Amino acid sequence: MNIFNEKIQHKLVVFNYFSNMKDPRRTSKGNLQHKLVDIVFLVISAVVSGANDWKTIELFGKGQLEWLKKHGTFKNGVPSHYTLGRFFSRLDPVEFGKCFSEWTKEIRRLTNGEIIAIDGKRLRGSYDTDSNKSAIHSVSAYASANNLCLGQLSCEEKSNEITAIPKLLDIIDISGSTVTIDAMGCQKEIAQKIIKKGGDYILAVKGNQEELLEQVKNVLKISSSKKTDENIDSGHGRVEKRKCTVTDDLRFLDVGDQWEGIKSVLKIESERYTKINGKTQKEQRFYISSLPAEPERLNLGVRSHWSVENKLHWMLDVEFKEDSSRRRKGYSAENFNIIAKTALAIVAKDSSKNSKKGKRYLAAIDSNFREKLLKV
Repeated sequence: MNIFNEKIQHKLVVFNYFSNMKDPRRTSKGNLQHKLVDIVFLVISAVVSGANDWKTIELFGKGQLEWLKKHGTFKNGVPSHYTLGRFFSRLDPVEFGKCFSEWTKEIRRLTNGEIIAIDGKRLRGSYDTDSNKSAIHSVSAYASANNLCLGQLSCEEKSNEITAIPKLLDIIDISGSTVTIDAMGCQKEIAQKIIKKGGDYILAVKGNQEELLEQVKNVLKISSSKKTDENIDSGHGRVEKRKCTVTDDLRFLDVGDQWEGIKSVLKIESERYTKINGKTQKEQRFYISSLPAEPERLNLGVRSHWSVENKLHWMLDVEFKEDSSRRRKGYSAENFNIIAKTALAIVAKDSSKNSKKGKRYLAAIDSNFREKLLKV
């Protein structure tokens, strides 16, 4: 049942994109004390302002009730943390995630050739030994130039990421972009879908594609038309040298015709020196790509893949305390993951010079700044 019979008044487009969600609560008795739009507005406002769990969201709501009433109904005050927990444990995370993805299309600045990194993360606090429930894995698509998560899907096992990735590709716009995926996503069907949707790919090749890996290594050894690019990156007490070797001479890649759109294979050799202990680590990684043999572009593309770890997963862990939270009931963990990504996108879009943590603190104490972030 669609509970949105009234026009949503909020200016921030994120709230409008939740207008078609179905309310998971029983509405036949007409005894609902809180409108769904009020719940969404409360939760996003609170998390933008530094709340990281249902209890602190309730505390924010009670402390900011008069402000909330300026932008919503809240006829019966704010829902308790128990009510919030029950509500989001029942809300369909697939539908919630689709609403989020539609919103990101609105605020995303289209950049030709942008890197979209797809990677999975284990929501450690979502396991429940009492009900024999394993931790949830969330697969996210992160647009590096926009610093924006475009969408996500959840699965119960890491191995299920293989089936989650094509479904995620179905709900995001990748046209004109380059999709990067670690070895788990190096699958023929995934490469085919990326090309079909107008994107390019850089896929890591490891032991799960043993024959392909051996052939890529051999092609790079015997090719006489290799190109290279080297760069050095330093910061946070380490220096990393990265060399990309690439070729588009695929005559001896016997399985090449099985990979849609493939144009090049490449090797990344990294050498990382850590100043604090004086140790040097060396590593080789191999990839296939639908991009031409342009080593500088490919080197940058592989490096940009790790933005999903550094700018999304790290922020969710450190700033939003995702791993330390114990949300175990129903869909609670998956839905809070979407809420946190929504809040992170809102904060990241603000152009002021404060850190993300600083912006959330300022939103908590300054209602004018909060309204600026939320555009209400």
